[in-house]
Amino acid sequence: MIPLALAAAFCFALSSALHQRAAQQQPPHGALDPRLLLRLLRSRLWLSGWIPDSAGVALQVAALRLGPIAVVQPVMASGLFMAILIEATLIRRRIARRDLLAAAIGIAGLTAFLLLADTRAGLATAPATSWAGPALCVTLVMTICVVAAHRLTGAAQGAVLGTASGLAYSLAAALVKDLTGRYHGNLIDTLLSWTSLALVSVAAIGLLLNQTAFQHGRLAAPLTALTLTDPITSVVIGITVFRETLTTSPIRVTGLVLAAITTAVGVWLAATAATTHRRYGHR
Repeated sequence: MIPLALAAAFCFALSSALHQRAAQQQPPHGALDPRLLLRLLRSRLWLSGWIPDSAGVALQVAALRLGPIAVVQPVMASGLFMAILIEATLIRRRIARRDLLAAAIGIAGLTAFLLLADTRAGLATAPATSWAGPALCVTLVMTICVVAAHRLTGAAQGAVLGTASGLAYSLAAALVKDLTGRYHGNLIDTLLSWTSLALVSVAAIGLLLNQTAFQHGRLAAPLTALTLTDPITSVVIGITVFRETLTTSPIRVTGLVLAAITTAVGVWLAATAATTHRRYGHR
């Protein structure tokens, strides 16, 4: 399970670096503006990013089928370091120390969370009624992030939009887990289920938010926010929807709180990084 998650992390890191470079070559667009995707569909660089992305999805699905979402998603956060290194290589610049510091602190928090959580698997699938509360909360926070993004600029705007896309992707990952749990040999019934339709909608929103976030600042800001928001939200969804369980030891719970705070500091460092000047080009 963990090797599959690590391989998926590398594929997503490469895909993110390619997509971010393509997105920054386009004129700026507002959050949820579909014209950005229409422009990106004409970019060969952006389209090439879907090759490693598709491989990452397949590896992630396999990992989620073998283990709890609260373990798989945090392990995939290791792709953040990979993405920062890949971005620096693509644009031939030195790696910003603040980017590495933000990633290191954030991933340290997630690693501590993973070690302390003592996560145990729950249900393979969940009844539709159990999704209402978590889905409503995720939608509300995403809406707040999108509204806040209109008042921000640079890395802060990228981080806020990255947070929104991380929320969407965590919900999508949960839907993927539910979908794989429902598959018992009848592909048609599985694809026509409400879970499949919800997955398409949530993934599309997450994609649009993600590409818009990539237009603001270096890759570290939106990707740090996305990478760290995703697993934390996944843990909450795993507990509330799939009845996965975490440790109840007071000492470990205290450690989990400190780990979450450490993770938030990593996002803050990425969001407050100075934004570098960039030029817009067209392909």
